[in-house]
Amino acid sequence: MPHRLPIFCQRFVWQPAFLWLLLTSLTGAYGQQTTLAIAGYVRETATNTPITGVNVFVQEIRKGVSTDRDGYYLVSLPAGTYTVTFSSVGYLRKTQTIRIPPSQLANDVNLDVDTKLLNEVTVKTESADRNVKKVEMGVNQLAIRNIKRMPALMGEVDVVRSLLLLPGVTTVGEGATGINVRGGSVDQNLVLLDDAPVYNSSHLMGFFSVFNPDAVRDVTLQKGSLPARYGGRISSVLDVRTKEPETERLTVSGGLGLVSSRLGVEGPIGSRKLSFLADGRLSANNFLFQLGPANIRDTRANFYDLTTKVKFLPNEKNTIWLSGYASNDRIRFPSDSLISIGVRSSRTDFDYQITNASLKWNHAFSDAFSVTTTGVVARYAAALSVPDSASAFRLQSTLLTGIGKVEADYQQGQHRLSGGLIATHYGLSPNTLTPGPVSSQLPLTLPTEQALEAAVFVEDEFRPTEKFSILGGLRYTRFFNLGPGTVQTYNPEGPRLPDNVIGQTVFGRGAVAETYGGLEPRLALRWSPKPEQSVKVSYTRMQQFLHLITNTQAALPTSRWKLSDANIRPQIADQLSAGYFLNLQANTYELSGEVYYRRIRDAIDYRDGARLLLNPTPETELLQGEGKAYGAELMLRKNNGFLTGWASYAYSRSLLLINGPYAGEQINNGNWFPANFDKPHSLNLVAIYRPSRKFNASFNFTYSTGRPVTAPYAKARINGIAIPIYLDRNQQRIPDYHRLDLSLTWEKDPDKPGRFWYSWVFSVYNLYGRKNAYSVFYKLRSSSMSDAYKLSIFASPIPSLTYNFKF
Repeated sequence: MPHRLPIFCQRFVWQPAFLWLLLTSLTGAYGQQTTLAIAGYVRETATNTPITGVNVFVQEIRKGVSTDRDGYYLVSLPAGTYTVTFSSVGYLRKTQTIRIPPSQLANDVNLDVDTKLLNEVTVKTESADRNVKKVEMGVNQLAIRNIKRMPALMGEVDVVRSLLLLPGVTTVGEGATGINVRGGSVDQNLVLLDDAPVYNSSHLMGFFSVFNPDAVRDVTLQKGSLPARYGGRISSVLDVRTKEPETERLTVSGGLGLVSSRLGVEGPIGSRKLSFLADGRLSANNFLFQLGPANIRDTRANFYDLTTKVKFLPNEKNTIWLSGYASNDRIRFPSDSLISIGVRSSRTDFDYQITNASLKWNHAFSDAFSVTTTGVVARYAAALSVPDSASAFRLQSTLLTGIGKVEADYQQGQHRLSGGLIATHYGLSPNTLTPGPVSSQLPLTLPTEQALEAAVFVEDEFRPTEKFSILGGLRYTRFFNLGPGTVQTYNPEGPRLPDNVIGQTVFGRGAVAETYGGLEPRLALRWSPKPEQSVKVSYTRMQQFLHLITNTQAALPTSRWKLSDANIRPQIADQLSAGYFLNLQANTYELSGEVYYRRIRDAIDYRDGARLLLNPTPETELLQGEGKAYGAELMLRKNNGFLTGWASYAYSRSLLLINGPYAGEQINNGNWFPANFDKPHSLNLVAIYRPSRKFNASFNFTYSTGRPVTAPYAKARINGIAIPIYLDRNQQRIPDYHRLDLSLTWEKDPDKPGRFWYSWVFSVYNLYGRKNAYSVFYKLRSSSMSDAYKLSIFASPIPSLTYNFKF
């Protein structure tokens, strides 16, 4: 019988403020014990970037704290005068005399880079030995200043593309949406921008990422032991953080490039309590297609995005951030090759939009205890349309997400505790077909889908000794598929097909149609036999209730999203990881090796010839089975000196087993077969040479095994038409991929006076013009079974020149 969501869950969704009041009431007495404190943000002088892990030490009482990821610190002290030292590896030490109570709202500190390290390019923003000291593994963090030094396609600095140079991160091809991490599909990655989920991380069908590099502070990819605060995906978490607004003066920056132009402004509003930033990008590259072959000259592809952030500091214990992001892509193709719904047209128009907003409030009760409350709204809308009058239509889909969460962090002695409550509401409109005024198409609207995902988590990082630490976490998630909706019941004695429907159940608005969930334990251990080395092992269980279902090699912006329901079960993954980490010569060199094994229950694939768009019963086209991914990753990185960079190699396999009880529900005769994104071998080399403060050169080389494809085994002729016959899936591969890129950067001499700064960046993508295959397709001939053709996206070197400025 249908039943409604329990009352406590309804309040959990719509009244997150109640949770905050409850938590603060329980901790109010503790928070009143200390009323005086010094607090502020520590940033790098040249770039205004927050510095994580700075040691803030009060000499008189021998007490210290470390700055968090935002560069924030807070030290509770009685009234008096103190000597406070700020120190971090790679920066000059700074000492201040501070009086309590303070004379100003916040004591912000800027640290200068050590002059001995001016020519270095570090690969991460945290402490130099973080890879050894931290218990987490499979974590890669890139500072935006390092991403900007890498060669870029058409001069567009790309956050997502830079991740492809890390071990275990691949893509199905150039121009493909998203990334594949350790053998996972693109939808198995949780992508966050200031806590807001991003459901399509690519501009222009996958050529560039949606993240404006001028607004990004750092990028963290977690693919090993995921913290308990993250859930909802089974492969990785990509956490992108925007930079903190300038609080001292108004700053304008921007750039002119081949693909897009950028302009940003940031600074204080009235006083240092309130500051803002706004960074926008606008492309105007239709002329590029006019210079190409005749068959693409009618192509149009443009985008814009706007990233905003407002920061408010009412006092030393409270910080409020309001972040916003909006983007829009409009693309026109002079054919109907991407529609796949059986409509002939002269052109196809794509239009997809992202609109995100997040509000976050951090309250520090003391230097050891803080609570963060966050509210998020994220909307992704995609549409394709055909203008031809006889068959004109517009096909739309929308995914709307609302998130409320409360997280608490407490540090005491050898323990660092965190916990919280998270509620996520999904509203999904899968497909709405609207015909043109005189079109022969019929209107069709698929039923909307609603769901609630509620989770509670707790985590403790315990360091009993310098040599040993343990990170234990437990997350409990409950997923409610909600009405209104209709659930089809299929005959258990036959395959799940429309003809085998034996009944249906109708659920009203708010009724619970199906529930899933359970515990997600997380455990990581670190042992350091010596200060410069460590051995780590971890176990992580994850659940995923939202799926991107597509039977194309690369997901399109209009590919369909699907919530778990009575017929589509959630995917559940268990991952084991182990690694060895070694730092040499005062953390100049890092050597790491990791192995992993992930097993997936209810992995999703599709029937041969599946039709997913405009299908009211997609479960009849989807198949679920087992999946496994395993591999090894090696990485050698040099952090300091005139020449920096890294070399990485990964062996990675991703396999599926779809073995249903009926022939139509089996793939590859019920045997294991490679997933579409299975690439066993990948090699990446990154070198950044900076002989002076005005010039640097960087090189990237990447190699990977070609991805799997399914080739026709034979052909049949019906009424004179050749029809290909396919047998086993993904048993052949396209040619291997390799590419070399170059980038040269000239900057204004930093020793010259003046606020105006500029740089010129010249880059060449695909330096030796490798014709890498994006896909292989077949044309049936009368004289032979078929001829194979290779499609290359970038088959020649692509030079670009970009001018950047700031004042």
